[in-house]
Amino acid sequence: MNVHGESWGQTPDGQDVKLYTLTNDNGMSVQLSSLGAAIIEVHVPDRDGNPANVNLRAPNLDDYVDNPSGFGVIVGRYANRIARGRFMLDGNTCELAVNNGPNHLHGGIRGFQHKVWTPIVIDGLQLPGQDQTELIGVGFHYESADGEEGYPGKVSVLVSYTLHRDNRLTLSYQAEADAPTVINLTNHAYWNLGGAGSGDVLDHELQISADRYLDFDENVLPTGEILPVAGSPFDFSTTTPIGRNIEQAGGYDLCYAINEWDQTLRHAATARDPKTGRVMEVHTTEPGVQLYTAEHFDSSAGSAGYAARHAFCLECQHFPDSPHHEDFPSTVLRPGEQYSQITEHRFSVD
Repeated sequence: MNVHGESWGQTPDGQDVKLYTLTNDNGMSVQLSSLGAAIIEVHVPDRDGNPANVNLRAPNLDDYVDNPSGFGVIVGRYANRIARGRFMLDGNTCELAVNNGPNHLHGGIRGFQHKVWTPIVIDGLQLPGQDQTELIGVGFHYESADGEEGYPGKVSVLVSYTLHRDNRLTLSYQAEADAPTVINLTNHAYWNLGGAGSGDVLDHELQISADRYLDFDENVLPTGEILPVAGSPFDFSTTTPIGRNIEQAGGYDLCYAINEWDQTLRHAATARDPKTGRVMEVHTTEPGVQLYTAEHFDSSAGSAGYAARHAFCLECQHFPDSPHHEDFPSTVLRPGEQYSQITEHRFSVD
């Protein structure tokens, strides 16, 4: 179990960027960047013991400065969309940056994914109540100023990545605010269990622990209805190839409501590549998971050369546009409260 840090260079405004590599003794390694608190690479073995990077990445540091596709980054202050870039909070109208047609997406024009976070190395940590459970990892801290991208209140955020001996990668999120605000964080990793650059993911098999999904309009905003997946092209309640109904669905970019959500760590999804035998289980404390099949990829530099449907995202989060839907789980964070969530990726082979 090892943590290695090194310089990755500087941003155009002169900020130092660090690159960290976590390695366990079970064939898994994870590379992280302080720019965007991002996952850069995740190497895991296939059924024959051959490792490959299963997380799509951009070529170099310069590509992560703008990173229009959001490769591997922490998205905030609010992941997904907020309609018309405004919401009401305690009787006040909050005007946000608009960067997705008429709407606000992934924290705005220069959201958390564009910030250089302060790293904190975690080495040899033992979990309370678990004997000799060693973890290695890196925490990333960022302080979001009052008014950043239009959000009220100063928010202090800590996101920690920890790697376990049994090939689990745990993402722990914490945040506190000095004034009422909204927050909804996620990681925007693009996965291909056959290995980044190995082609499309249409043969990948996916199961999502959700019997319902959030109905959405032409702007991918929730209508407020939560509909059954049964009988729809969005049904992954049983193991189904991603490509089976993808044309009927018009590609996948929608949020699923996780079954029996109770804020505890619950199974959200399992993805499997039948060619390599690699399996990734996703568990989360969040109520939703956004499935996205990289529909905007077009083999350009902004897509790091990847084509559409050469990856999938499983972004665990609260529901999009929650500030406009009182019956959705609340994303409001007030002074004295703590935002906290855990999402875990468990890698294995069959």
